Amino acid sequence: MKNPFKQLNKFDIALWSASVIIIVLAFTVSPNRDYLTLVSSVTGVSALIFIVKGSVVGQILTVIFSVFYGVVSYFFAYYGEMITYLGMSAPAAVFAIISWIRHPYKDSAQVAIGKLNKTKIAVAFILTAAVTTAFYFILRALGTANLITSTVSVATSVLAASFTFLRSPLYGIAYAANDIVLIALWTLATIKDIAYIPMILCFALFLIYDIYGFFSWKKRRSQQSGSADDRHDPTDTDVQAPLPDNDFQ
Repeated sequence: MKNPFKQLNKFDIALWSASVIIIVLAFTVSPNRDYLTLVSSVTGVSALIFIVKGSVVGQILTVIFSVFYGVVSYFFAYYGEMITYLGMSAPAAVFAIISWIRHPYKDSAQVAIGKLNKTKIAVAFILTAAVTTAFYFILRALGTANLITSTVSVATSVLAASFTFLRSPLYGIAYAANDIVLIALWTLATIKDIAYIPMILCFALFLIYDIYGFFSWKKRRSQQSGSADDRHDPTDTDVQAPLPDNDFQ
């Protein structure tokens, strides 16, 4: 595998460096230092900068982040987060790795942006509704802290994972919604234990990355569709003709 950092431009490197510095500073000034939270946060922002670039390295780091984040969530009794990331986000990232490797854009290290249709969107929302409903009762039985917020987090996570697997720019919008929910969730945790401040900063940074990723992927999709040969992804067997350049088809 080629050096993944060569895919990053100066802005990407500056954004990633600033993110790591902010997280480390927050950890340093915290009276109750949790090293697992620190590692989880740094791994998370590192994963996202590569996902923004459409690099499979981002999905590999997402698997690692999911493990660390799941453990952190367990210690605060956020069982919804633990189950979601260990039982869904990590496996979903593995499937995304396979999907992204199978769908490279030409001979580059970037993934080919996928095309959505009404069927794919409907399946994504039906799956999200089904999983969220099931998780609500599971989380309630486990005595999950902040049950409603945790359940909403599951919903946004499932939807985001679906769009990531489908290689759609909408992954950024779904994850941005999830970031807002998680900022609220970890703010509630920080009220009880200030050691979780880095998690608030982590997801605030995630929000920036996911919005950046949405616009970057839309721009990259336009670039990949620039020539007639690129407008149809030969590996996408359920798409028979070029589709209009929008997110809801």
